[in-house]
Amino acid sequence: MKNKPVLSILIFMLAISVIVNVYLLTTGPGSEGTAAHEPEAGQLYTCGMHPDVIQEGPGICPICGMDLTPVSSPAEKGTTSGERKIAYWVAPMDPNYFSDKPGKSPMGMDLVPVYEDELQSGVVKVDPVTLQNIGVTTVPVERRDLSVVLRTNGIVTVAEDKEYLVNHKISGWIEKLYVSRTGQMVRKGDPLLDIYSPELVAAQEEYLLAYQSARTLGKSGIPSVSGSGRDLLESARRRLELWDISDEQIKELESSGVVRRTLTLISPASGIVLHKNAVEGGAVTPGTNCFKIAELDPIWVEAQIYQYELPWVRSGDKVEVRSPYDPGLTLTGKVDYIYPYLEAKSRTINVRIILPNPNLSLRPDMYVDARIITSPKKGALSVPKSSVIRSGDRDLVFVALGEGRFIPHEVKVGVEAGSYYEILEGLSPDTQVVTSAQFLLDSEASLQEAIQRRLQQRKAGEAAHQH
Repeated sequence: MKNKPVLSILIFMLAISVIVNVYLLTTGPGSEGTAAHEPEAGQLYTCGMHPDVIQEGPGICPICGMDLTPVSSPAEKGTTSGERKIAYWVAPMDPNYFSDKPGKSPMGMDLVPVYEDELQSGVVKVDPVTLQNIGVTTVPVERRDLSVVLRTNGIVTVAEDKEYLVNHKISGWIEKLYVSRTGQMVRKGDPLLDIYSPELVAAQEEYLLAYQSARTLGKSGIPSVSGSGRDLLESARRRLELWDISDEQIKELESSGVVRRTLTLISPASGIVLHKNAVEGGAVTPGTNCFKIAELDPIWVEAQIYQYELPWVRSGDKVEVRSPYDPGLTLTGKVDYIYPYLEAKSRTINVRIILPNPNLSLRPDMYVDARIITSPKKGALSVPKSSVIRSGDRDLVFVALGEGRFIPHEVKVGVEAGSYYEILEGLSPDTQVVTSAQFLLDSEASLQEAIQRRLQQRKAGEAAHQH
């Protein structure tokens, strides 16, 4: 009876030992519970960005620091009913090497499967982890008002419709100059010079004789006689007018009855004397340009734009012109004319800008800066410039289909406005387009397309060989 407590203690300890052993057998190494929490022996892991990095067991890529992902075995990626069908196998380090069955690449690496559902209709599918790591972003296609401010430079020029040349239609000598300096301001009707010409003296004498004869013959009661006197006077008057003798000078000749030795030529317009080719005492002949006079208000600016900017510019667009010599000087004008040809050397198009110049702040041949404020295009369908892949032959964007699937769309691009392109064809509003890393998607799409062509060529060759 004394040994019963000891026996009970031994039995209790034995029961505890059995329970512990059973627990260790069910949860220890090699059990099914461990398989759910520990990696399977021999499981390979690889990097989504660097497929050449392969190791046994989980870890971190030594190149980019990403977590390694498990590599599915061929058995897990079989072609049994209800599972994804493998189209071909490709080498991780050489995508141009592919095979119809699993195996090793020329570099000794396991081939990676490519599934048929990833190749349908040009769809590119990217693993979500890889998608996040390469930084793919998307934005919706939207309608917005597109406009640009074109910055250019130009040269101040004289308005061509405000230039005047003063020349002579008779031969003679300059007796006196009233305008003796280039740059002098003259007004319309101001005297320019006095010219002596024997032809003018003779013409004045003829006119006085015709004038006196007309007055005498006009008193005759015979209509034919009085009419001939008027015809003679009109002929002499027309001769003086053709030599630019004004009506005031002719009236003075009639009232005084004295032939003047010299006659005065007057200015045909108001402006600045830009060129002077007359000297007192100098001889002149018909057609000699003695003065060049121009108005400087308004004034023109000849600005240059490039070919790709031409669709934006219209006649009437507002323009701000600033002088680099005086930052505080700003004049506002408008586009008056767009020239219909390109400059051969600079490959630019000249745009004529007309400006008010009341204080003569701008002078001919000055360099100025111009800002052409173009009219906006209302409600244009547009995408960021970063989303468009321009190859020269065609323009592509990648449309996001969701779940890591993308498909290339060919589009027709319109004008460029800042960071946006206008889309004329190929997209609709609210479509999600890729704005970054699309070149990686384009490379993958091109690779899949090339592989499909090679597979078709191989099948065609095999069929021809069987026949």
